[in-house]
Amino acid sequence: MIDNVLEVRNLIMHYMTRKGPVYAVDDVSFRVGRGESVGLVGESGCGKTSVAISLLKLLPDNAEIIGGEILLGGTDLVPLSYEQVRKFRWRHISMVFQAAMNALNPVYTVEDQILEAMQLHRPEMTDKEMEGKIDHLFELVGLDPDFKKQYPHQYSGGMRQRAIIAMALSCDPDLIIADEPTTALDVIVQDSLLKKVREIQKKLNMAMIYISHDVAVIAEVSERVGVMYAGQLAEMASTEDIFHYPIHPYTMGLMSAFPSIVGPKTKLVQLPGEPPDLLNPPPGCRFHPRCPYATEICREQHPDFKDYGGGHFAACWHPGGEG
Repeated sequence: MIDNVLEVRNLIMHYMTRKGPVYAVDDVSFRVGRGESVGLVGESGCGKTSVAISLLKLLPDNAEIIGGEILLGGTDLVPLSYEQVRKFRWRHISMVFQAAMNALNPVYTVEDQILEAMQLHRPEMTDKEMEGKIDHLFELVGLDPDFKKQYPHQYSGGMRQRAIIAMALSCDPDLIIADEPTTALDVIVQDSLLKKVREIQKKLNMAMIYISHDVAVIAEVSERVGVMYAGQLAEMASTEDIFHYPIHPYTMGLMSAFPSIVGPKTKLVQLPGEPPDLLNPPPGCRFHPRCPYATEICREQHPDFKDYGGGHFAACWHPGGEG
């Protein structure tokens, strides 16, 4: 029996605009087990970050969860009020936001900002315990604890990113969502940071969701990968299956669009066309205007997101390009 930290069932979230609703997250379902790392990958605007902010219910004023369930440790967050959901943030679920290097308040020390989260969500801890915890967190993410009393501008970009990860870990959450955790970092710092995060995850048996448009980053850190397209999950499987045995034509195109450093040279294939306008998404399968295998049924009916064996899920009428 899999111990699921998070289970998302048929989640639907729209942004309300003057022109109508934007179908940003449309019938998305997946699970994350304890200690497991799951990646969400796809083009910009496909709904990855919209899924993340829906899970924490950190929605802008014009966003609304229309339906579905977000089961965190068995509790559905969707019907809960803002105050009720606040009790789950940091303590049970936390997030490393995109461009997190700019998320720190410049007029407070890094220590003060981590303390604020701990004082609010771990009131049972004494001041001495909190100080010791922060020292431990800094060592865990590879920072000298002496730097905790410095201000964000005194940190390099990589140090600020590590400080944000330490803050996300401060209340011992069951699940951390990392949205583009290596944005704006050079490749050497990226590799060091990802290795450190993997070590921490294994040590603490923590569940993680990684969000990125960079397939290489997702492959390095995730055990399972979900491929999103136009607000929906096109495919979800183990990282190995996604890379070596993709089913959905979009995933197949995505895998053909980046180079490999092993094996024979192959020509990179660019996906034709553009992602659809989510104010007015196409009927049927949303990928059909760009799909080389599309037939009449693809244009008229949306395929079910079903298991093709071994936990390999996809939503496609022509899996693997079958006729």
